[in-house]
Amino acid sequence: MSRILAALASGLLFGLGLVVSGMVNPAKVLGFLDIAGDWDPSLAFVMAAAIPVAALGFRLGGRLEAPLCGAAFAPPARRRIDARLLGGAALFGIGWGLAGFCPGPALASLGFGGWQVLAFVAAMLGGMGLHHLLAGAGRGGAAGTGPAAARPG
Repeated sequence: MSRILAALASGLLFGLGLVVSGMVNPAKVLGFLDIAGDWDPSLAFVMAAAIPVAALGFRLGGRLEAPLCGAAFAPPARRRIDARLLGGAALFGIGWGLAGFCPGPALASLGFGGWQVLAFVAAMLGGMGLHHLLAGAGRGGAAGTGPAAARPG
């Protein structure tokens, strides 16, 4: 139960941060991405402020033997920059630039309603499901399981 409450509190704090920073407003995000037009640099300050907060979290977390709400840390299985990583980053960037949403702000925006955010979240969930099916079929099982998932890089 404490893990669920910790996850809920973390999610609420993250969502509040997204709302306060303006990351849930697609017009603000698209204004930030429009560097050749009427550029809005305010989100650069939000991102720059996140760097020391994340650095502190990694520094403090690195001193722990285990996470506060888990049995063990789960480092990424892959550490190489490869075509899958670059392709996924490109798709993410294209989607962010077209819609003005990325997954976290889109979920936080669901509370405000609107067909645009509903369409984005539906497409996001559909893409995640499609990836799960295709990745699972390629490994002979569920995505992220089996020997292929455990093998680094």
